[in-house]
Amino acid sequence: MGLILWLVIGGVVGWLASMIMRTDAQQGVFLNIVVGIVGAFLGGLILSGGSINNSPLNVTSFLVSLVGAVVLLAIVNLVRRGSVR
Repeated sequence: MGLILWLVIGGVVGWLASMIMRTDAQQGVFLNIVVGIVGAFLGGLILSGGSINNSPLNVTSFLVSLVGAVVLLAIVNLVRRGSVR
């Protein structure tokens, strides 16, 4: 059940981050899930001091995941195009 929850929340977070960064037309569902999960990992490492899996699912952890996914997309855009949108 935990894996399915990670995939669903990762997909939602990745989709929201791609809407914020205006890259939604460039990526599909699979890439949204990957961006959401990797972004949640990065956000947890950066904002939670390295403890990424200790907090339950709440608004704060969702926002940390969203910030991490937006930062990840900004880095990808910077590397890919040379500028952040």
